[in-house]
Amino acid sequence: MSHLKKGDKKLLNAWAFYDWANSVYTLTIASSIFPIFYSALFLTDTKLVHAFGTTFKSTALITFVTAFTFLIVAIISPILSGIADYIGNKKTFLKFFCYLGSIGCVGLYFFSLERIHLSLLFYFMGLIGYWGSLVFYNSYLPDIAHPEQQDAISAKGFSMGYIGSVLLLILNLAMVMKPELFGFDISIDHSVIKHGDEEAILLALKSAKNEASFKAMKIAFITVGIWWAVFSQYTFYMLPNNIDNKNKISRSIIFKGLKELRLVWSALKLNDKLKRYLYAFFVFSMAVQTIMLVAVYFGEEEISWGGKDAKTIGLIVSILVIQIVAVLGAFLTSKCSKILGNIKTLILVNIIWMALCVYAYFMKTPLQFYIAASLVGLVMGGVQSLARSTYSKFLPETKDTTSYFSFYDVAEKIGIVIGMGIFATIDQITGTMRNAILFLFVFFLAGVILLLRVEKK
Repeated sequence: MSHLKKGDKKLLNAWAFYDWANSVYTLTIASSIFPIFYSALFLTDTKLVHAFGTTFKSTALITFVTAFTFLIVAIISPILSGIADYIGNKKTFLKFFCYLGSIGCVGLYFFSLERIHLSLLFYFMGLIGYWGSLVFYNSYLPDIAHPEQQDAISAKGFSMGYIGSVLLLILNLAMVMKPELFGFDISIDHSVIKHGDEEAILLALKSAKNEASFKAMKIAFITVGIWWAVFSQYTFYMLPNNIDNKNKISRSIIFKGLKELRLVWSALKLNDKLKRYLYAFFVFSMAVQTIMLVAVYFGEEEISWGGKDAKTIGLIVSILVIQIVAVLGAFLTSKCSKILGNIKTLILVNIIWMALCVYAYFMKTPLQFYIAASLVGLVMGGVQSLARSTYSKFLPETKDTTSYFSFYDVAEKIGIVIGMGIFATIDQITGTMRNAILFLFVFFLAGVILLLRVEKK
């Protein structure tokens, strides 16, 4: 398509609907079922894994791989966004990364420690597909929405994402918790029933159900890949192609993309307001994204749940609490920004994150973790949607929105690489994630200080 004009409600809703499609990745793969699945692969308390010629703590390995993926995204996104602006085909790139991520999710069905490198490749594909697509998705915002519409539609996108992802997660969790209702085999050998005592039978039944739940998790990864690819089609159909020139791909186009990036960088030097905001965003986003990516691993390892089943249910409840509260948080932050202004609201949200880091260092019980999950949900959706729309408002009048948003995304990705790298290193060296989570307090404090230097209007 699209014949719809900028600001049209149908166009805005179609853009926001991509959040409905792709947010299932962040919830199921990044935040809930995959971390539980990954933890279940390790049968001993030591949780060590051999990969890339060395031995890693399991949580440190997945954190390092995540950081590496973001480094790749940070390197390729400015080149690709420059190409998209040059030949006017940002939708093509949006589709490519969407499908790459979808295939990666389906490939997680085959994840195992025996083929750890191939398994991590599928994990890499899902992650790079999700974040790579966001470069081009975010860049559409100033193209399809007027400045006064951007806060609301950005918040609506995040809210739609939370709602859609929770719906699929509930289905996936039902599969994991009650696999027998979905056709998974939980029967046990007749010889155990015939010759075993009651305790042996109960152990066999529990083992069979655990195995069925494990298979259900693998099927859940496939449902995420299919959901992502299928629901994206509406967005792809409605968004404009943005092909307003006849430039062709040539050998020099990569250099063209880098040249566009340098021009944007030069323009940023003259735009003090936008430059200062980017510095602040770089720092606080580093900590926000790191916490969101490691939260479930932290809960799985550091909280005393009192049993494997209690742990699984507890982590699942926590994830649902975060997602449900995040819907409210995104809208409350949007309303708060209208009263206090975007920058003051971001400062307030960062102060709450600082308190959360200190609280997380000391928490040990499930109840304490639930309270933390509620607070994380309240500020998670808000800080993401407001940070995106604030940047969009600070942009100068330009057609090269993709290149400007690539700066936004590069800042975010490099920040994540540094944040995750520091987090994984502290986790690997000290043997606990508590020290790592406390260290993130410094980034939020620096974020507040830098936001105080940004023009408030």
